[in-house]
Amino acid sequence: MDSPVGTLTMVADGSSLIGLYMEEQRHRPDQSVFGHYEDEGFEDVKEQLAQYFAGERVSFDLDLGLRGTEFQVRVWHELLTIPSGATRTYGELAADLGNPKASRAVGLANGKNPISIIVPCHRVVGSTGDLTGYGGGLARKRWLLDFERGAGLF
Repeated sequence: MDSPVGTLTMVADGSSLIGLYMEEQRHRPDQSVFGHYEDEGFEDVKEQLAQYFAGERVSFDLDLGLRGTEFQVRVWHELLTIPSGATRTYGELAADLGNPKASRAVGLANGKNPISIIVPCHRVVGSTGDLTGYGGGLARKRWLLDFERGAGLF
């Protein structure tokens, strides 16, 4: 799907979305593991992403199949609680997960988020509020945050 942040590749397992990847995204699986390409399907995902990029949606209502370690999945679920247009630090997320010293582990899990945009890893910032690493690149992270704040989505 084309989007303001470039082409997005969606991956499903049955009815669950298990991947949403940007071009040149760090930790993006090799294209060969995505399976058979189909132009059809993902109507709900495409519709909700189109609404998001039109400034009409602040959260998503999709069947997500989050796959990772137990800790990664906990981090990704915590990301889903960050409101559109808001940010939280890695340290805040670690504290919310019950281990204030785990900010580095939170950062590693955040970086391996397989469902970008929908699971909003772009809303996590460094301890000083500065933009730090993003699998889709800092320019995309800045664009997404500016978009959410400027589009009146929060």
